[in-house]
Amino acid sequence: MEINAGEYYLRAFRRDDRINDVPAIVEAFADEDTRRFLPRMGLHNEAAAEIFVDYLTAGWTYEQRVSWAVCDATTAEVLAGVVLRDLDLQMGVCEVTCWTQPAHRGRGVLTTALSSTLAFAFGGLGVHRVAYRHATSNKASQRIAEKCGFTLEGRLRGETIVDDQREDMMLWSRLATDPAPEQLR
Repeated sequence: MEINAGEYYLRAFRRDDRINDVPAIVEAFADEDTRRFLPRMGLHNEAAAEIFVDYLTAGWTYEQRVSWAVCDATTAEVLAGVVLRDLDLQMGVCEVTCWTQPAHRGRGVLTTALSSTLAFAFGGLGVHRVAYRHATSNKASQRIAEKCGFTLEGRLRGETIVDDQREDMMLWSRLATDPAPEQLR
């Protein structure tokens, strides 16, 4: 399933004879900030990234997770990634995990991509609730949640580790019945 998001297009992550997203994933997760805030991902080398792409692909097959490489519409460069994980279509719930390539942060790529993904989740998949969590110190993730119309629900105390210290996670959600944000900036 591809999604047209204006100057970006979202497509499945791939590693085949035509497209190989493994180097882009390795590059993203070699970044210090990405590793700080997504330490459980463990994508430190090509072998791990290959397994990750296979894992994401299998998620579509079994309807457990759906994911997209966010690409530049002109160059096809991978700019970000979005994953709707813990997908339960019967209950209509999931959680989003996302990241941006370091060189493309602060440009609105992820805000645009996540907004398009949410529209697909609500309209195409029939999801009712999407959760979003981030470490309290991850202010970029907080801005994305706010811009994409998520509502802050609470604080998960000591939920994660950032810089070898326990840190709280902020829990947000967006419902299919929530009004769409007026402006993405």
